[in-house]
This record gives sequence, structure tokens and C-alpha cells, in this order.
Amino acid sequence: MPEYTGTRDFTHGMPPRLGLLLVNLGTPDAPTTRAVRRYLAEFLSDPRVIEAPRALWWLALHGVVLRIRPRRSAAAYARIWTPQGSPLLVDSEALAQGLQRRLAVRFGDRVLVSLAMSYGLPSIGSALEHLRRQNVRRLLVLPLYPQYSGTTTASVFARVTAELARWRWIPELRFVNDYHDEEAYLAAVADSVAEHWRLHGRKHLLFSFHSIPQRYFAAGDPYHCQCQATARGVAARLDLAAEDWSVAFQSRLGREPWLQPYTDVLLERYAQSGPRQVTVVCPGFAVDCLETLEEIDMRNRAAFVLRGGDELDYVPCLNSSESHTHLLEQLLLRHASGWPEIEGRGDPAALAGARERALAMGAPR
Repeated sequence: MPEYTGTRDFTHGMPPRLGLLLVNLGTPDAPTTRAVRRYLAEFLSDPRVIEAPRALWWLALHGVVLRIRPRRSAAAYARIWTPQGSPLLVDSEALAQGLQRRLAVRFGDRVLVSLAMSYGLPSIGSALEHLRRQNVRRLLVLPLYPQYSGTTTASVFARVTAELARWRWIPELRFVNDYHDEEAYLAAVADSVAEHWRLHGRKHLLFSFHSIPQRYFAAGDPYHCQCQATARGVAARLDLAAEDWSVAFQSRLGREPWLQPYTDVLLERYAQSGPRQVTVVCPGFAVDCLETLEEIDMRNRAAFVLRGGDELDYVPCLNSSESHTHLLEQLLLRHASGWPEIEGRGDPAALAGARERALAMGAPR
């Protein structure tokens, strides 16, 4: 007989809440070979990430990849690790906390934010359990991937619904597929580039997105098209001519063709024949991580200068900036439209008290 997750001696009549589940990719617990191997084993075992015959991939993963890659990746993680921990986790937590304070000003404690990672901690299961214990009856899932891909966004959907399938009382569910052309998102990225140029000087702008295998695109994944649309939208807001910007794809794995041009190959060509002054922005990443901080800002920068380039600088991700929390708030308002928790219904006194507490914690007025 199946058992479903519920609350023993549940108090019926508890006030319902709306939950916003933010999901990022994940990070190892430490910059060590053992921790990275554990993280990569979970990540690369996801059939949404690696579409290959499972038995053959299992042999390749455990016989080759997890014997070689963890040591090299651990050294890369060590280069970006901070006293507080993984930059991706630290900044994702700061983003979630900032958004919670912002929402508390508007909605009191009727809207709760919970952060999860698809791989590693905090897990999707633990984040959902936190929301369940707070009597969340309506759930909006927001993967922190502006562009949809089956390798990322769809994987979040699969993991969230697998967890919810074990609940006794399943909440009403909505899911944000992407926000690649959201006005607040394009404006935030464009403004961050403009501010960076104000401080460091204007250069050729290279949009670098994480790549995916070419065969996924051929099978109908919209990721490539949405990356191009994002780049066009940001370039238009910066009033760039066609020759002032370009798009490339980074972080490929294995030998099969991935989306091209490859960032490292394109930068090598630029270093030799120009443009020799380049600004790189990575708008596919919501929060800075290994792929932006180590791969782009360290490794690709050094290679670019070594091969003859004059200067390469990097525009940080939106991270926990006010423009990012504003963007996520706008996504919540649109996608949760009609739900009672954001329509102003509830106890005014309780709402006022929650707003005061949020303001005391530094939420914007």
C-alpha cells in the first residue's frame, strides 16, 4: 500500500500560502575531488542532460568521466571558492533572501520563497518540504534559466513533479518555462553592460551562452533560438550595430558537435585577427558560477591575451542585484495572476506587521 507525504494531525483551516520555488543548477559541497565526483555523478546521470543509451552511458560515466574529470574540475572550483562557499550557492541564497524581503513588503507572509538546486544541496525535495510545512497550496516554479532547454528547464519540471507525486495534498501548480525576452530581463542585462562600459570602456560585445549538443537543437529544443533572441534584444537596447556584437557557446563536453561557434575558438580567432578588445557577457546564467568566473573570466581571458588579444573583460551576472529581484518579482506577479495571495485578500493587520518586519530586515520600500 503506497504512503503519501502528509502532516500528522493536520489542522484544517490553516491559512493557505503561495510558494515560489527558485531552482538553479547546483554546486558541489566543497572544491574537493570527492565532493565534485559526487556532484557530477548526480548531474551527469540525469537522462535530460545526457540523452544516450543508459547502459552505455553508465559505463562511460563511471568507467571514464568520473575517474578523470572530478580532479580537474575540483582544481577549477578551488580557484573561485570563497570563504562563504560556492559563489553560485552564496549568490543564489542572497537572491532568494532579497526577493523574500521584497515580496514581504507587498504580501506579508502570504508568499514564501524557497531555493533549491537540481543537483546537490539544498535539494528540490527539501525545498518543497519546507513549503509544504508552511501550508503552501499554490506553487509557482521558476527555474533560474532565462532560455528554455530540455537539459535544464525540463529537468526541473521532471524533478518537481516527481516529488509532488508523493504528496497527499498536491498544490495548484504553475511553471515558468522561460523569460528570454522578458522586458525587465533584457533591460537588466543591457543596463549591466552599459554600467560596465561606463567604468571599463566600450568594446566588442560577445554574448557567451552555455552550449548544448547540436542534435538536441535538431530534435526541436528551442534553446539556440531563444539565446539569439536574447542577444538581439540586449544589443537593440544598447543600440549596437551588427558588427559590434556576436554570439558564441561555451562549456561543451565530449566529442560530438555542440552549438557553435565555440566561445574559446572564436576568442582565439579574435585574438589573432580582431577585434582585440572584447567584453564578454553571459546572460544565460542567472548567477555567477564555475562557467563564468573560472572558464570565462580566468581561463578564456588568459588564453585571449596569450594569443595576442589586447583586453578581455567580463560583465558579472545579475546575481542578487536589485534589478534581478525586480525581474523575479515581475515574473511572479504575471505568472501567479489571479491567485488570492497576490490579489490583496487577507488579514490587513497581519500584512502590515509582516511588511514592517521585512522593512526592518532591509527590504526596499
